[in-house]
Amino acid sequence: MNITRENIDDLNAVVKVDIAKEDYDEKVEKILKDYRKTANVPGFRKGKVPMGMIKKQYGKAVLVDEVNRLLQDSLNNYITEEKLNILGHPLPRNQEEFDWDSENFSFEFELGLSPKIEVNLEFDQPVVHYKIVADEEMVENQVKSIQRQYGKLVSKEAAEAGDQVTGTFRNEAEEIENRTTLPLEKLKGEDNLNKFIGAKKGDVIKLQTKDLFEDEHELMDYLDVDHDKVHGLDVEVEFEVEEVNHLELADLDQELFDKVFGEGEVTTATQMREKIKEDAANQFLQQSEQQLLNDITEKLIEETDFELPVEFLEKWLQTAGEKELSEEEAQEEFQNSEKGLRYQLIQNQLVEDLGLELKFEDIRNFVTDRVKMQMAQFGQAEPEQKELDEIVMRIMSNEEEVRRISEQVMNEKLLEVYKEKVNLEVKEVTFEEFVKEAYK
Repeated sequence: MNITRENIDDLNAVVKVDIAKEDYDEKVEKILKDYRKTANVPGFRKGKVPMGMIKKQYGKAVLVDEVNRLLQDSLNNYITEEKLNILGHPLPRNQEEFDWDSENFSFEFELGLSPKIEVNLEFDQPVVHYKIVADEEMVENQVKSIQRQYGKLVSKEAAEAGDQVTGTFRNEAEEIENRTTLPLEKLKGEDNLNKFIGAKKGDVIKLQTKDLFEDEHELMDYLDVDHDKVHGLDVEVEFEVEEVNHLELADLDQELFDKVFGEGEVTTATQMREKIKEDAANQFLQQSEQQLLNDITEKLIEETDFELPVEFLEKWLQTAGEKELSEEEAQEEFQNSEKGLRYQLIQNQLVEDLGLELKFEDIRNFVTDRVKMQMAQFGQAEPEQKELDEIVMRIMSNEEEVRRISEQVMNEKLLEVYKEKVNLEVKEVTFEEFVKEAYK
């Protein structure tokens, strides 16, 4: 057997594999002899079928299978031994005059070669690293939310602004009949609110669904109508009042602090607000880190210039998936996936340059920490080791899940490098400001 390579350019090559009779003949003969031992042919005892008949019936199929196996093994070994970084997989060239009746065979494959890439983390302009903080409005909203959550309902005779009424929305023609509790602060406009002021048990209030709430999607919850129906819904509904209640907010006292944060953890309203602010910052951290990773990824793609074997990749995409693509479909697919491919090549180069490794223990520790965190949320702060190990192993037995987790762990490793090597500009913003800037 002989394998040669012709480099067309830096990104494309053709590999030629020559297979001679002596490369496959012995194996083919052995397989045919084994067939002869077990072949059932009328008129012949088992094992006594003439070899010529066996070759005539099975010879071509065995030859093709063996040559193809030999071809794939030798090609894969060649790529490994030559340390060729290829994109996609080798594409066989069409050979119109190919003849399986010959004794010697030549096969040609096109290769798309991975480009040489130089990655520079020293960008001309700094990358913004958002530090998301909870502003006073957010903290106060959270305080009020906690007070409402632990507050108590006080029954009333007549409704006032700030109360909540329980009753049933009805419209026979639209098949609306839904019992719900409606906080009056949800209503849009004074006209709607005034219809409820002074309302008592048994009163029936007529309302128009159009402009009943600031967000018409609220109709889905309070009237129990489908999403497709709420847009532009403009009908009259009746609301029959069954209860009127006022929510008394819980006092900001030690009893509330202990219920929310644990006994003695917080002792003043000021500490409560600081704790809320700290917890919010921790929750925002993941979004901030992900945004930093996204921004540096975009920067790397933008500033790392290299060519790709586009024609080869488009040709490869035609047959790479379950469904064969046309030339135009493959071109569109390449355009859609080019950005991801470029970053994957950049990341691979970075991992090599930085000597980053992904070990089994890294993945296991990541999974263990996440499982512990989830179990703690359900009240199991100190799970039994046996139960913990069983859950972790069950997750790690899922190949697709391990692949996804491996990407997360490597992203964390890269993020730590970025924080150390990339010029960052830390910018403190509220969550609202972050959303406006990051998703503009």
